[in-house]
Amino acid sequence: MLAKRIIPCLDVKNGETVKGINFENLQYAGDPIELAKKYSDEGADELVFLDITATNEGRKTTVKMVESVAKRVFIPFTVGGGITSIEDMRHLLTAGADKIAINSAAVKTPDLIKEASDYFGSQCLVVAIDAKHTDGDFYVFINAGQKNTGIKLTDWVKQAEKLGAGEILLTSMDADGTQNGFDLGMTKLVVDNVNIPVIASGGAGANVEHFVDVFDKAKADAALAASIFHYETLSIRVLKQKLKEKNIPVRL
Repeated sequence: MLAKRIIPCLDVKNGETVKGINFENLQYAGDPIELAKKYSDEGADELVFLDITATNEGRKTTVKMVESVAKRVFIPFTVGGGITSIEDMRHLLTAGADKIAINSAAVKTPDLIKEASDYFGSQCLVVAIDAKHTDGDFYVFINAGQKNTGIKLTDWVKQAEKLGAGEILLTSMDADGTQNGFDLGMTKLVVDNVNIPVIASGGAGANVEHFVDVFDKAKADAALAASIFHYETLSIRVLKQKLKEKNIPVRL
């Protein structure tokens, strides 16, 4: 069985790591480059950097930050935010990113998924999805969660996979920042509808059972968390040791 991955997420705004609840009330959480090194040293399997205001501000993810991170960490890292073209992706991959995450741009221009997958390979492409339960179903939101696309989550993940996405980064807007546990229903729904890896995001608390459940019950391939690592309520090293004790396959 493939090892389950633990992935810290750094939401970056104006060069600083921030964290909110349900995508609102953002608070300072540290320097992204220093946090990246710390998490790499602690045993994170990968890192995710999301420039969360780039799309709404109509600008690109900072290449300089990517270069700085690449010099300090020795694990794969994914970068997303404001990426709208193959050229944007090339700049970030050249700067040292291992994977590119696209969210709003993928929904607005689905052919970008196919174009990127054909050009760089699906292993480099993560389709990030922000979803929320509304009107009796799960729907896809874009522009940092501000706009409901009216697209059903299951329809979008199937299309993303068909177009060449190598992985799905699924964030539950309802659970985001609450630390009450992952949205197991949403995660399992996506896992059951695609044949590519699914990273569960949104709701991780310091309770190790949150991670056990998302791996055992929802069958996620990886779990992403932010608040608990930024504010040191649970370390990556301790989390992985406890998961190992509960027979969850992880790399120590």
